[in-house]
Amino acid sequence: MKFLDEAKVYVKSGDGGNGCMSFRREKYIEFGGPDGGNGGRGGDVILACAEGLNTLIDFRYQQHFKAGRGVHGMGRDRTGARGVDKIITVPAGTQILAEDKETLLADLTVPGQRVVLLEGGRGGFGNAHFKSATNRAPRRTEPGAPGSEAWIWLRLKLIADVGLVGMPNAGKSTLISAVSRARPKVADYPFTTLHPNLGVVRRDDREMVIADIPGLIEGASEGVGLGTRFLGHVERCGALLHLIDATAEDPLANYRTVRSELEAYGPVLADKREIVVLNKCDAVDDEALARLRSDLEDVSGRDVMVISAVAGTGVDATLNALFDAVAEARGGEEEGDDDADEDVDAFLHDGGA
Repeated sequence: MKFLDEAKVYVKSGDGGNGCMSFRREKYIEFGGPDGGNGGRGGDVILACAEGLNTLIDFRYQQHFKAGRGVHGMGRDRTGARGVDKIITVPAGTQILAEDKETLLADLTVPGQRVVLLEGGRGGFGNAHFKSATNRAPRRTEPGAPGSEAWIWLRLKLIADVGLVGMPNAGKSTLISAVSRARPKVADYPFTTLHPNLGVVRRDDREMVIADIPGLIEGASEGVGLGTRFLGHVERCGALLHLIDATAEDPLANYRTVRSELEAYGPVLADKREIVVLNKCDAVDDEALARLRSDLEDVSGRDVMVISAVAGTGVDATLNALFDAVAEARGGEEEGDDDADEDVDAFLHDGGA
């Protein structure tokens, strides 16, 4: 399955059914009277958060979604049926944005969460509704109200406990394949990873999800390289695992580059707990590795862990540190965004478009 984290779709709620104009025609009843029923309400457009999805690839093949129209009113005071709602399922972590791509309408983060994006049009009144003591045979009906329509953007931000960040070829894909059942492509050239990969790590009774993010380079926060559009995927992570290649030409410069891009993206990433890990320790002699580790601790201001993802050296200790960081982050999590309904109400007030 291909990974797609952004899609533009057209949504339209159902039009309301028209009211009916009808008069009773029954044998042995001298005066019939109006009996035209009301039209049914149009269907709503509903977005629902579903389990088992981690990409928006389905929206590459279908971009138009329309709810059903309300059935017209009928004689004998029969009200038309309500239009069928259009339920659009999206992965957890999907943001719904207006056409300007800036206004956040809703943020679906919990499976089972639903939001009514567009309400269906009201059904029109039949002539029986207008009957009164002074107007016993009204010939007035109302058409159904039209539904709302809009173009919206769906933007997926993966929900993971840990985000793997680092320069290209730092060994992120190798590490996630070593600690989970994820099998990302691993090769000896930059930008092997072209889209995020998710891996579930289980140890005893503990579990966490790690997201492997494509490599970052200088200028990523401004649109350079592959990593720029994927920085948003680590926004929801509880902690960052900053992986550094010990065999690189200048590991300290690599750390500074990635760190500066995280800070340039905004405080949401800069303030996250960061665990710095020096990878590929089996390819460097002990003396050089000790010196590099000491220099990196001075630059980062953090304790640096040393591992070899291929040989498995130090991996268990790193995972224990990650589990502790994830537990701390989960303990400090706040409840979901309570303002989502207000944003959608404002969107509906403006007519959807």
